[in-house]
Amino acid sequence: MSRLDSFIRRMTAQRDLLNHAARDPGLPRTGAILEVGLGNGRTYSHLRALFPDRRIVAFDRALRAHSGSTPAPGDLVLGEIDETGRGFLGQDAALVHADIGSGHDELDAAILRWLPGMVAGMLAPGGLAVSGLPLDAAGLTALPLPPGIDPGRYFLYRRAGR
Repeated sequence: MSRLDSFIRRMTAQRDLLNHAARDPGLPRTGAILEVGLGNGRTYSHLRALFPDRRIVAFDRALRAHSGSTPAPGDLVLGEIDETGRGFLGQDAALVHADIGSGHDELDAAILRWLPGMVAGMLAPGGLAVSGLPLDAAGLTALPLPPGIDPGRYFLYRRAGR
C-alpha cells in the first residue's frame, strides 16, 4: 500500500471513529472534549462541528494550526504534552482524541510510556478515547470498531465506571 493510501485510510478511520463517538449514547453529557495533538487543526475543526456546545481544549508542543482552526487562548495548551496534560488529570473529559504517533517505532514507544495513563486519567467514567496509538491502561476497555475500520488502524476505548 502506498503511503498516500495509508494516510487516507488513517484519516478516514479517524473521522469515522469520531463521528461514531459523537453518536454514542453512553458518552457523558457533560465534560470537555480534549484534542491531544492539535497539528494543523483539521481534527479540531471536525470536533467543533460534532460538538458545537462543548468546550474543546487542544494540546500541542507549538502552534502550527491554520488560523481558522486555532482554539481560543484559554482552550489552547502549548508545551510538552506529557507535562501540560497532567493539569487535566481528573477533569472528567467526555472524549479524548489523541493522534500524536510519529510512525517511528522507537519514538512511539516513548510516547506510549505516558500517553495511555494520561488519557485514562483525563476521562470521566464512561468517557471515550479515540487514538491513533493503542492505549493499554488500567481502566480503559477496548471497544469494537465500526464496520470498515481495519483493526490496528485506529483505536476506541471507554473508561470504566459510572
